[in-house]
Amino acid sequence: MKIGSYKDLNIWKKGMMLVKEIYKITENFPPKENFGLTSQMRRSAVSIPSNIAEGFQRRYHNEYKQFLYIALGSSAELETQTIISKELGYIPDKEEFNFCEESKYLSKMIFSLIKKL
Repeated sequence: MKIGSYKDLNIWKKGMMLVKEIYKITENFPPKENFGLTSQMRRSAVSIPSNIAEGFQRRYHNEYKQFLYIALGSSAELETQTIISKELGYIPDKEEFNFCEESKYLSKMIFSLIKKL
């Protein structure tokens, strides 16, 4: 399959799925978190596919790698925020575990692409 756009990348698609999941998860957070954890988690989630897309459009592999490393950092940030959410009782243990597993898988995919570049 020819990769003509960042939208063809499985890592971008997986990142977009995570964004949707985070938006659903955070819908039920307490209103007091709207400008705190809810906002931070959503921004971290959105950062992942956004940086994958932006890096794809860059002309040089080193630039692309830099954006992929930023996406990796955002993934780790989001995983940490998910754990915090569980610790605060905003999400159940199982949901936190499943999300963290998905996040780790995406991070492995991103790192694999970095190595290939």
